[in-house]
Amino acid sequence: MIVLLDTHAFLWFCQNDPSLSEAAKALLEDPANQKLVSIASCWEIAIKVGLNKLTLGEPSRTYLANALARTMFGLLPITLEHATAVEALPLHQRDPFDRLLIAQAMSESIAIISADLIFDRYPVSRPW
Repeated sequence: MIVLLDTHAFLWFCQNDPSLSEAAKALLEDPANQKLVSIASCWEIAIKVGLNKLTLGEPSRTYLANALARTMFGLLPITLEHATAVEALPLHQRDPFDRLLIAQAMSESIAIISADLIFDRYPVSRPW
Protein backbone atom coordinates (compact mmCIF):
# COMPACT_ATOMS: atom_id res chain seq x y z
CA MET A 1 0.00 0.00 0.00
CA ILE A 2 1.21 3.51 -0.78
CA VAL A 3 0.27 6.17 1.76
CA LEU A 4 0.71 9.93 1.91
CA LEU A 5 1.09 11.42 5.36
CA ASP A 6 -0.71 14.56 6.43
CA THR A 7 1.74 16.98 8.04
CA HIS A 8 0.58 16.30 11.59
CA ALA A 9 0.73 12.53 11.07
CA PHE A 10 4.34 12.82 9.88
CA LEU A 11 5.31 14.95 12.88
CA TRP A 12 3.44 12.72 15.33
CA PHE A 13 5.15 9.62 13.94
CA CYS A 14 8.60 11.23 14.11
CA GLN A 15 8.00 12.42 17.67
CA ASN A 16 6.34 9.20 18.84
CA ASP A 17 3.29 11.27 19.79
CA PRO A 18 0.38 9.26 21.25
CA SER A 19 -2.00 11.37 19.13
CA LEU A 20 -1.14 9.09 16.20
CA SER A 21 -3.69 6.28 16.09
CA GLU A 22 -2.50 2.71 16.57
CA ALA A 23 -3.85 1.78 13.13
CA ALA A 24 -1.96 4.62 11.46
CA LYS A 25 1.22 3.78 13.38
CA ALA A 26 0.95 0.14 12.28
CA LEU A 27 0.61 1.20 8.63
CA LEU A 28 3.65 3.44 8.94
CA GLU A 29 5.74 0.79 10.65
CA ASP A 30 4.88 -1.89 8.08
CA PRO A 31 7.91 -2.24 5.77
CA ALA A 32 5.65 -3.51 2.99
CA ASN A 33 4.01 -0.08 2.71
CA GLN A 34 5.50 2.82 0.79
CA LYS A 35 5.27 5.99 2.87
CA LEU A 36 5.38 9.44 1.27
CA VAL A 37 5.68 12.96 2.64
CA SER A 38 4.64 15.78 0.36
CA ILE A 39 6.94 18.69 -0.34
CA ALA A 40 3.84 20.71 0.67
CA SER A 41 4.20 19.33 4.20
CA CYS A 42 7.88 20.29 4.27
CA TRP A 43 6.91 23.79 3.17
CA GLU A 44 4.16 23.97 5.82
CA ILE A 45 6.59 22.86 8.54
CA ALA A 46 9.17 25.45 7.46
CA ILE A 47 6.55 28.22 7.50
CA LYS A 48 5.31 27.24 10.97
CA VAL A 49 8.85 27.05 12.35
CA GLY A 50 9.63 30.46 10.83
CA LEU A 51 6.50 31.94 12.45
CA ASN A 52 7.35 30.31 15.82
CA LYS A 53 4.12 28.28 15.67
CA LEU A 54 6.12 25.02 15.72
CA THR A 55 9.27 24.19 17.64
CA LEU A 56 11.48 21.35 16.43
CA GLY A 57 14.65 22.05 18.41
CA GLU A 58 16.58 22.64 15.20
CA PRO A 59 16.02 24.33 11.84
CA SER A 60 13.36 22.68 9.69
CA ARG A 61 15.93 21.87 7.00
CA THR A 62 18.00 19.63 9.29
CA TYR A 63 14.98 18.26 11.14
CA LEU A 64 13.30 17.18 7.91
CA ALA A 65 16.47 15.75 6.39
CA ASN A 66 17.16 13.72 9.54
CA ALA A 67 13.53 12.60 9.97
CA LEU A 68 13.20 11.49 6.36
CA ALA A 69 16.51 9.60 6.52
CA ARG A 70 15.59 7.95 9.83
CA THR A 71 12.08 6.90 8.76
CA MET A 72 13.06 6.14 5.15
CA PHE A 73 9.88 7.90 3.99
CA GLY A 74 9.96 9.17 0.43
CA LEU A 75 9.23 12.68 -0.78
CA LEU A 76 6.30 13.34 -3.09
CA PRO A 77 7.04 16.30 -5.36
CA ILE A 78 4.37 18.78 -6.34
CA THR A 79 3.56 18.42 -10.03
CA LEU A 80 1.59 20.69 -12.30
CA GLU A 81 -1.21 18.11 -12.18
CA HIS A 82 -1.28 18.25 -8.38
CA ALA A 83 -1.23 22.04 -8.24
CA THR A 84 -3.99 22.50 -10.80
CA ALA A 85 -6.19 19.70 -9.40
CA VAL A 86 -6.85 21.96 -6.41
CA GLU A 87 -8.96 24.16 -8.68
CA ALA A 88 -11.69 21.53 -9.04
CA LEU A 89 -11.87 20.53 -5.36
CA PRO A 90 -15.02 21.46 -3.45
CA LEU A 91 -14.29 23.93 -0.64
CA HIS A 92 -14.97 21.50 2.20
CA GLN A 93 -11.44 22.23 3.38
CA ARG A 94 -10.02 25.73 2.98
CA ASP A 95 -6.49 25.11 4.29
CA PRO A 96 -4.24 25.38 1.20
CA PHE A 97 -1.76 22.75 2.41
CA ASP A 98 -4.50 20.20 3.11
CA ARG A 99 -6.15 20.96 -0.23
CA LEU A 100 -2.88 20.23 -2.02
CA LEU A 101 -2.42 16.98 -0.06
CA ILE A 102 -5.96 15.94 -1.02
CA ALA A 103 -5.27 16.78 -4.68
CA GLN A 104 -2.04 14.76 -4.55
CA ALA A 105 -3.76 11.75 -2.97
CA MET A 106 -6.54 11.90 -5.56
CA SER A 107 -4.17 12.39 -8.52
CA GLU A 108 -1.90 9.56 -7.42
CA SER A 109 -4.78 7.27 -6.27
CA ILE A 110 -3.17 6.78 -2.87
CA ALA A 111 -4.45 6.82 0.69
CA ILE A 112 -3.77 9.72 3.03
CA ILE A 113 -3.05 9.18 6.72
CA SER A 114 -4.71 12.00 8.64
CA ALA A 115 -6.72 12.56 11.79
CA ASP A 116 -8.66 15.28 9.95
CA LEU A 117 -12.23 14.03 9.46
CA ILE A 118 -12.96 16.63 6.79
CA PHE A 119 -10.79 14.61 4.40
CA ASP A 120 -13.62 12.06 4.37
CA ARG A 121 -15.70 14.53 2.35
CA TYR A 122 -13.32 13.97 -0.58
CA PRO A 123 -12.90 10.81 -2.66
CA VAL A 124 -9.73 9.67 -0.85
CA SER A 125 -9.06 6.73 1.41
CA ARG A 126 -8.14 7.90 4.93
CA PRO A 127 -6.96 5.02 7.07
CA TRP A 128 -6.77 6.11 10.67
